[in-house]
Amino acid sequence: MKIALVHDYLVQVGGAEKVLECFTEVFPDAPIHTLVYDKKLMHGFFEGKDIRTSFLQNIPFSRKKHRVFPQFMPMAIEQFDFSGYDVVLSDSSSFAKGIITGPETLHICYIHTPMRFAWDDCQKYTEDFYFPSIIKRFIPLVMNYVRIWDRVSADRPDKIIANSKFIARRIKKYYKRDSIVLNPPIDIARFYASENHGDYFLLVGRFMAYKKLDLVVQAFNRTGLQLKIIGRGPEYQKLKEMAKGNIEFLGRVSDEELPGYYARCRAFIFPQEEDFGIVAIEAMASGRPIIAFRGGDIPEHIEEGKTGLFFEEQTAQAIIEAVGKFNDADYDPAYIRGQAEKFDKSLFKARIKEYIDGEYKKFKESN
Repeated sequence: MKIALVHDYLVQVGGAEKVLECFTEVFPDAPIHTLVYDKKLMHGFFEGKDIRTSFLQNIPFSRKKHRVFPQFMPMAIEQFDFSGYDVVLSDSSSFAKGIITGPETLHICYIHTPMRFAWDDCQKYTEDFYFPSIIKRFIPLVMNYVRIWDRVSADRPDKIIANSKFIARRIKKYYKRDSIVLNPPIDIARFYASENHGDYFLLVGRFMAYKKLDLVVQAFNRTGLQLKIIGRGPEYQKLKEMAKGNIEFLGRVSDEELPGYYARCRAFIFPQEEDFGIVAIEAMASGRPIIAFRGGDIPEHIEEGKTGLFFEEQTAQAIIEAVGKFNDADYDPAYIRGQAEKFDKSLFKARIKEYIDGEYKKFKESN
């Protein structure tokens, strides 16, 4: 079985890239097709892999400003040639699902989310990514085209895997497609639980407006409690200027250091609505409870009072009240870690291989 991989773009390391990393471990000889690739921004991820980029790779600024080119991405993703492959496994939050394959090739797409900036979040797209004013004027026109293309391209995969029940519902709403659910992988062995912890709360993630990190900063400004924030992104300067002295920004920490910060925090703060929420599950793998907004997929994975607690509104006041209710003694680190083990990457890899082998066998028998 000759297989190819497809990924939207390789310009950051996040949850989607961890999924792709698992795919490359299951299928080590499969080339990776992607719209643009920035080796520096990938921090060694996929080093030495056969990475094949689109014509966008040669456009000035495309790697650092790829979101400026949505009008070209459908054309770019459609120009990859998959003739000669038995299976193409794409993982997509936007354009990768739109590849074109022939009748002799099985296309399975792992969808992280239907294209958010084309559908439910399109009104916030220009603000969240800080586009120049001249570009903002044209984005509504471009997004009409992208939205139509996105709906049409969603019919192209033969099979769809959703990364959560939450996303399976969104796929059904926007694309009218059924999907199976396979949650993203966590490298459980990297993390450890500790009976002892520090006096700080922890926040981890990219500094993007939709993640609502500003609400956490506002809340901890008012409580005076210690908060450590790990990550980078376009909201950094804004958040840094807002924060008082009890809030520490650690930037990007190494893979070796990160588990220690998880294990020593009092609790992990999760204010956003996410499709899955890998960082929250990493905190659970470290035995730490989650204080989370009740939205997205995370309510599927938190037992209130056992592995964490919820707040109902995305406001600073709601976060303050939730933190005020939190009691360290209510939570058992070993139990919390145990609840995260079902997401281990070894299980994910076995399931994805079993699914692809089974679907390919059925595909061959029907052709």
